[in-house]
Amino acid sequence: QVQLVESGGGLVQAGDSLRLSCEASGRTFSNYAMGWFRQAPGKERECVAAISQSGTITYYPDSVKGRFTISRDNAKNTVYLQMNSLKPEDTAVYYCAVGTLRDDGYYAPRTPDEYDFWGQGTQVTVSS
Repeated sequence: QVQLVESGGGLVQAGDSLRLSCEASGRTFSNYAMGWFRQAPGKERECVAAISQSGTITYYPDSVKGRFTISRDNAKNTVYLQMNSLKPEDTAVYYCAVGTLRDDGYYAPRTPDEYDFWGQGTQVTVSS
């Protein structure tokens, strides 16, 4: 049984930073790509960062590029999302997810249907 536990969310002011963590269990963590998604009320779930199985390939949409950084520590079965220069439009519930098993270890998946398991989510609220 795969379990993902996110932590690190909270209420911050615009311009502040947060680091989200997601600890995984139930799989050989290093064999899978990982991703962070967010969903604001009334909006679709969107990928804000993804990292390949190898850890060498990352993906960011333009909305967060240069502000967010994803990383992984396979020894700790943990993926991180460092968020800097936060904006009110970053307010959402943030989810981490485990990618589907792939032969290609050098791809960072970026759509929800490329992921098998999801965490429960952590709220990030950025006030102006």
